[in-house]
Amino acid sequence: MKKIEAIIRKSKFFAVKDALHQVGVNFFSYWDVTGVGNEKEGHVYRGISYSTSDIQRRYLSIVVNDSFEEATIQAILKSAATGEVGDGKIFVSNIEESYRIRTGAKGGDTLN
Repeated sequence: MKKIEAIIRKSKFFAVKDALHQVGVNFFSYWDVTGVGNEKEGHVYRGISYSTSDIQRRYLSIVVNDSFEEATIQAILKSAATGEVGDGKIFVSNIEESYRIRTGAKGGDTLN
């Protein structure tokens, strides 16, 4: 099993969610986060300068069976990309075991 963590633009969340559902990833957790990125200059909108040193993003935590890893990553890459600085990051790590609390079952079947 793999844990896929993605930090994406908030504006791309619904596109990413739809893309994940299309490849069969129907359960994941997410929350709003603030981070600091590489972009150093501010933006001007309607004559007001905004600092972009603190960046609002959405953080997704997804655990999938190994067979879903590549499809999950590709879904995020394609749906979250704008081609501009600040599109986000994806991190992948191994999950040793999972348990379903209700039944006590363990292993990859608990993800379905």
